[in-house]
Amino acid sequence: QSFLLQLGLPISCMCRVPCNTMFGSQHQMDVALLDRLIKDDAESGKLPLLLVANAGTPGAGHTDKLGRLKELCEQYNMWLHVEGVNLATLALGYVSSSVLAATKCDSMTLTLGSWLGLPAVPAVTLYRHEDPSLSLAAGLTSSQPVEKLRALPLWLSLQYLGHDGIVERIKHASQLSQRLLENVKNLDFIRTSVEDELSSPVVVFKFFQKYLNRDQTPHVAQTSAIQHPITINEGHIYDTFNQWLGEQLAQLVPACGVDVVELEDEGTCVRFSPLMTSAVLGTEIQDVDQLVNCLKMKLPVLTSTLQLREEFEQEVRRTVGLLYVEDLSWPGLGVVRCNYHSDGKNDDNQEKELEKINAELLKKLNELESDLTFSLGPEFGGQKNCIYIGMVTEDLDVKELVETIAATGREIEENSRLLENMTEVVRKGIQEAQLQLQKANEERLLEEGLLRQIPVVGSVLNWFSPFQASPKGRTFNLTAGSLESTESTYVSKAQGTGTTPPPTPTSSLTKQRHSGQKIFKRSLRNSDAFSETSSVSHCDDLEKMDQRPPTPSPGQEQRPLETENKELPKEVPQAMNKDTEDIQSGASPNYCTNAEEQGSQR
Repeated sequence: QSFLLQLGLPISCMCRVPCNTMFGSQHQMDVALLDRLIKDDAESGKLPLLLVANAGTPGAGHTDKLGRLKELCEQYNMWLHVEGVNLATLALGYVSSSVLAATKCDSMTLTLGSWLGLPAVPAVTLYRHEDPSLSLAAGLTSSQPVEKLRALPLWLSLQYLGHDGIVERIKHASQLSQRLLENVKNLDFIRTSVEDELSSPVVVFKFFQKYLNRDQTPHVAQTSAIQHPITINEGHIYDTFNQWLGEQLAQLVPACGVDVVELEDEGTCVRFSPLMTSAVLGTEIQDVDQLVNCLKMKLPVLTSTLQLREEFEQEVRRTVGLLYVEDLSWPGLGVVRCNYHSDGKNDDNQEKELEKINAELLKKLNELESDLTFSLGPEFGGQKNCIYIGMVTEDLDVKELVETIAATGREIEENSRLLENMTEVVRKGIQEAQLQLQKANEERLLEEGLLRQIPVVGSVLNWFSPFQASPKGRTFNLTAGSLESTESTYVSKAQGTGTTPPPTPTSSLTKQRHSGQKIFKRSLRNSDAFSETSSVSHCDDLEKMDQRPPTPSPGQEQRPLETENKELPKEVPQAMNKDTEDIQSGASPNYCTNAEEQGSQR
């Protein structure tokens, strides 16, 4: 469009040529279709003028077939213009044939500022001119000093770097891309999108894995992914996961300058273009190695989350009280909502109650000792009143996680209903207490008599014959939900406990864990065997402790008894010896007396 504005032509004069769809690379211009479009324009009286080709697209660094395009332009007398990042490799000693064909074009645009890390440097357009007068007539040359000074920063920078410095920076960027490409190609579940692997300074890759079960091997999953194309929903999920992967890599290794790009045929991908970023960020080989290590660390998390995502959805749909919310833009295990039902409430109150319950549920889940991340989702575009679960590992117990969420949600819902009913219960209890106290007051008046109600006579009568009346009162037991009398409180001078509250039910989901094992983790086989062995040995110890030795007869030796009594206080053995002597001498009355005295002391 910038060319059309400079030439003063409308946008209708521009025609976009699609890429190959049937044969050849899907990232290159369709030469056969271009030939047909040129013929159609010539037959309709239009003049084909200019063809703009790419030697390294901005997104993925793909190069068009410049050789065939040059032949087609010569056939129809058209101008061929080339632009792209791969033009920087023309300064190297080895140049691929696809990029070398760009030297035969009529003009090319070079963005030396981003390639060499030079700020405030304009782009340069080189064009072929056989007659200088034509260039002057077209306005491509100017004698104004201001126009000539625009190229001064670029000229000074190139003079400072020199030929060797320019080649060294471009060569270093190419080595960085080749280093990453060699490591990424050997990783499972990583798909690269590079046309010319030997010379492309741009590396584009993405995470890709077919849905698989826990018993399915990665090799079978990769084979099934090739045989069966992905659906629309799976494509959105892959885009979300690759978006998360690119953001994580950019955050962990900022010196590499990786970013996320959107390609028409590949979807969301991660791009590493050192030619555009290494000169500014100072990217080195060790930074690329660190990027590869971070990628290896993130791949198991991505594969495990994608593997358990479907299982989590099935468990949530089978669980009563939970609602699965499908959000394809969330990079994690999934989204769940506590489905709260309230009768007799309008939509606004129900929405507020739902928001309150899910907020409390999120708070309780974050208080658990687990490696999972629970949140309310993204700030913009997320579902309301939902619990978003982040990335997980392969040892996650999905069933335990879903059951814990459901149990916690039910507990919060019951407590919420209890608080709602508490006001009504307390109000009715106060009214009932007032009625009972009023009735008790009337009964007290009847018991005291009429004379005691007269001011002076009542005081004299109470002085001669005091009336013993216990204070009347009522207490409301919140646990039992009933009214109780306060007579026991005045008698015992202490606050009574009232009805014993029911024991707190322990969750059946809590299972025995080893030291250091966090919640929602599946135990390994070795740890299971260890727990079984430990429980068996513990039972054996209990059986040994229950087997007590028989009591020795008076004629037997008392050495074992003396050994056991060494740890007791000194007074206890003396009393036991005295009792033994009494038994041996037949002094049964004394023994009974001692037993009665000990009983009274107790």
